[in-house]
Amino acid sequence: QVQLEESGGGLVQAGGSLRLSCAASGPIAERRLLGWFRQAPGKEREFQAAMAWSGVTTYADSVKGRFTISRDNGMNTVYLQMNSLKPEDTAVYYCAAGRSLGITTSQGNYDYWGRGTQVTVSS
Repeated sequence: QVQLEESGGGLVQAGGSLRLSCAASGPIAERRLLGWFRQAPGKEREFQAAMAWSGVTTYADSVKGRFTISRDNGMNTVYLQMNSLKPEDTAVYYCAAGRSLGITTSQGNYDYWGRGTQVTVSS
């Protein structure tokens, strides 16, 4: 069974940076696809960034050029570097993993989820 645990959230001023980490454990075959999603108050959870087994990445338009997803060589930790943060980035951020060898932004293709970490950006 895959387990995911996020860390690194907190309060930051607009224009600042945060790096989220997600510690992953369990069979690597179950977590070949890695992604980050977020859910703002009163809104649905939405895709932010993903990395495929091959290393290919994709991002939501709203975070392109500001957020970067990466992973360590052992694929045990996935990161989300967030720069130039805006108040509208305030949300609970979730790490997700899936079995797929491809890359997808669809939540239904992710089989495992962390509990989330709060990011608050003040203006």
